[in-house]
Amino acid sequence: MTLKKKIEAALRNPSLIAAARALTDDQLDIAERLLKERLHSAPTDVAAIRMLAEVAARLARYRDAEKLLARALQLEPDFHAARANYVTVLHRQSQFTEALAEAEKLIAAEPGNLGHLALKAAVLVRTGEYDSAIEAYEKILFRHPGQSRLWVSYGHVLKTVGQQKKSVNAYRKAIEQTPSLGDAWWSLANLKTVAFETHEIEQMHEALEDVPTKADGYHLHFALGKAYEDRSNYPSSFHHYAQGNKMRRSELPYNADNTTLHMENTRKLLTHEVFQQRQSGGHPSNEPIFIVGLPRSGSTLLEQILSSHSNIEGTMELPDIGTIAADLGGRYSDDKGTSKTGYLERLLSLSDGERFELGQRYLDGTRIQRKTHCPRFIDKMPNNFAHIGLIHLILPNATIIDARRHPMANCFSAFKQHFSRGQGFTYDLKDLGRYWSDYTKLLDHYDRALPERVHRVHHEHLLRDPEAEIRALLSHAELSFEDACLSPHLNARPVRTASSEQVRRPIASKPDEVWRYYQEFLEPLRRALGNKIDQYPSPEAL
Repeated sequence: MTLKKKIEAALRNPSLIAAARALTDDQLDIAERLLKERLHSAPTDVAAIRMLAEVAARLARYRDAEKLLARALQLEPDFHAARANYVTVLHRQSQFTEALAEAEKLIAAEPGNLGHLALKAAVLVRTGEYDSAIEAYEKILFRHPGQSRLWVSYGHVLKTVGQQKKSVNAYRKAIEQTPSLGDAWWSLANLKTVAFETHEIEQMHEALEDVPTKADGYHLHFALGKAYEDRSNYPSSFHHYAQGNKMRRSELPYNADNTTLHMENTRKLLTHEVFQQRQSGGHPSNEPIFIVGLPRSGSTLLEQILSSHSNIEGTMELPDIGTIAADLGGRYSDDKGTSKTGYLERLLSLSDGERFELGQRYLDGTRIQRKTHCPRFIDKMPNNFAHIGLIHLILPNATIIDARRHPMANCFSAFKQHFSRGQGFTYDLKDLGRYWSDYTKLLDHYDRALPERVHRVHHEHLLRDPEAEIRALLSHAELSFEDACLSPHLNARPVRTASSEQVRRPIASKPDEVWRYYQEFLEPLRRALGNKIDQYPSPEAL
């Protein structure tokens, strides 16, 4: 029986029909039960295996999904739909080399299927191969110009490489085709350089009245928040920011109590004495420069400054440290919501040689992101602050920089931002305040447990006296000062974060204090921050 006939036969099976219906209704527990029952009686049913992989992927159990899809492809190597899912799952796990290889197999098997080329383009973006990604998107859009979501993806790459005018045109093309496409409106707003006309604001309001998806709705709200902010209509602006955040928060599983407990466990387990007992081991490379902190803390400016140095390459926010932590055991909650510390305990059980191997794994995994011969490179994943102990133990000579910004400014800036994934704490003012508190408590702990290991840069100090701060920063990284670091706006490197257009301007002379106009709405954040505001070391910036 051919693969096509096998799939058709399987999809007539009542249990698979019921499972497909449950998937459509997002009843993942029912779908999983039905599919497991089917596979118990028909273990080689590749259609059921693929559907079960979809359940696992939706639950972010990507390793399970990867194994299931690998099994399906082992049984039926020509199951192209499963291979396309396999590319996506590998991509989500940052296995970019493998994802590209699988995408190439798809393209070779079905060269006329431009969906496979779109998959490859998405992976190319994550590996910093922007020119190739642009070429792929242009090839697809030339053949199929009516793909509004692909116009958005194309616009993202153009923005990254600094082609702002073309990126604006791409986003507007998407809106022209699909006026309700919230992602396109938000992408325009997120450039931070486009001011919406009155008729465009009206168009967004009209789109909100009948949005196709929840995601379109919250993207439109975030875009309207920025539109009204630009017009100094702060009550309307905050209303839309709050609505967008409320909608986004409702679909995320973030639990602030688990974050607090994990940070507390980290402080208890990773003590000064523990680090003293582990002064050997790990990989000796000093190549990585980690910039950690909260998103919207000024970290992209630091990255742009450092990557202007002749010995430093800027990459992007790399997921590799988080992946290593997850593989060590991660953290999770039991049925009572109690956080476990398996990752930390496993980390402390590693031998010197095992920590060396993990350091080597990090260097090998990030190699694909490096496009120059610079001896040093930047990893700007902000969430890596939670893994400073891991970084120190597997890469003891790496540079670690904490990007710090005034808590009200930083937290509100994050509240205004919609992130493509992750950062679940940013969609509620109370969660933001707690997260800031947890973050600073942990960094205070590392200041004691690993004195002078982490170099802190306060954003306000950097803007007030750039040269002094940059000299101190480079000295900590054991690099000489270079004048180019004072003019980071001249650096033409690709920038993937929300600050991409801001860092293409000269260093500002004073910090952004737009949060002051929203103070009447920010009381929940202020209460959650407590004395952290008074403790911030730049009183003049308050």
